[in-house]
Amino acid sequence: MEKNSTRYKGEEMLASINPADQSTVGEVPLATKNDVIQAVSKAKEHYLRWKEYSVTDRIPYVEKLAREMENRKEKMARLISQEMGKPRQEAANEIQFALNFLRYYIQESPKILADEVLAQSDKGLNRVVHEPVGVCGVITPWNFPALMSIWGIMPNIIAGNTVVYKPSENTPLIGQEIVNALEFTGLPEGIVNIIHGDGRVGSLLVDSPVDLFWFTGSTRVGQEIFEKCGKKFIRCLLELGGSSPAIVCEDADIDQAIGNIYFYRFFNCGQVCDAVKRLFVSESIFEEFVAKLCDKVRNAVVGNPSGEVNFGPLVSQKQLSLLEEQVQDAINKGARIEVGGGRPSDESLREGFYYRPTVLTNVDFSMRVLNEEVFGPVLPVMAYGHIDEAINMANRTEYGLSAQIYTQNMDLGRRIAHRIDAGTVAINTNDYISPAFPFGGYKKSGMGREGGKAGFHELTQIKHICERQG
Repeated sequence: MEKNSTRYKGEEMLASINPADQSTVGEVPLATKNDVIQAVSKAKEHYLRWKEYSVTDRIPYVEKLAREMENRKEKMARLISQEMGKPRQEAANEIQFALNFLRYYIQESPKILADEVLAQSDKGLNRVVHEPVGVCGVITPWNFPALMSIWGIMPNIIAGNTVVYKPSENTPLIGQEIVNALEFTGLPEGIVNIIHGDGRVGSLLVDSPVDLFWFTGSTRVGQEIFEKCGKKFIRCLLELGGSSPAIVCEDADIDQAIGNIYFYRFFNCGQVCDAVKRLFVSESIFEEFVAKLCDKVRNAVVGNPSGEVNFGPLVSQKQLSLLEEQVQDAINKGARIEVGGGRPSDESLREGFYYRPTVLTNVDFSMRVLNEEVFGPVLPVMAYGHIDEAINMANRTEYGLSAQIYTQNMDLGRRIAHRIDAGTVAINTNDYISPAFPFGGYKKSGMGREGGKAGFHELTQIKHICERQG
């Protein structure tokens, strides 16, 4: 039985724990092996009917979901805040962002999935059509539980696939609420099927006879999924870990860079896959930059996410313990804490999984904070002399999800961007997540792309039809 599970009327239940105080938010039924088998069988059965719908036949369900999520915005934001510790306003922003994705799908997917004519003459026609693949297993993470569920489920069903969906065991209630909202739209039975559980249930889903897999989560689990999908010779779309660098050049607008980097390191309590996790600053501005950054971090408010705070708790004791180990390793090897470090002293926060936002200097590549993904509000900062040194340090990682560059010389910025091993490189901005933009990683940050035209095409079979007059 799981650590957070109980029994109710003979059925094992999975509890959702509030990381702010370890209270129980609610419970959902924990899926058994038979539940997984039945969910996949149901998805396969109803796929045969769903794939015959046109894209324009499927879009009304997306429109109804958008309206239903608007009606449930407050409830959904509250669930996100309670289940994973996100401050209430950030949780509300996540729901709004998910709605933006739905509106993009409504407007653009009929064009993206339309037949494409490659060649045409009076003698014949060559065209590409996009056909569904089948049943897609979808496992979503806890850090953006509503957004990533929309991201994983909706392009699949718009493309004509059916879905067996497992939300994170840390955020099952918001996952269930999204499926409840989908059912309220009148979506035909069997198109989206939800199962709940931890990695053991996820493994059962990966081992099941699905036709495609969509996963966002850790690189370790992604590698296991990739291996299993490879043996079955099915496609998988993986968005995995990241240790994204930011390079601040000597001519950068310091205040702009600090504002962007502060947000994209510490947003969501640092629990963002493509957050800035390693910062490289020109030695000519290093002291000024670190001082101003620390002033900004020092003014942040850590507290219960139901209040007016900048930082809530980390999602679990497991995440908190890992973060503490990584920071302690850096300190043991000579790193210096410039601000933050450790849990807050406020007695009212004692039961929660809180950690103060932290800036580390005097770091080097012997430390875990520069070699592992750090999923929490900790930022190691290093000085560099020549830009080549910064680029080499930025690329010194097994990850390659994103990177940021700050310079007022756009030619220099573009040259650096082309030398960075990452799926997204942003120059003087952190605003690059959009339903229209492809998102994914190099190296062990994943494979395939989500978002935009590329994201939809990952979920379809691309068929070339060649016609000639008889």
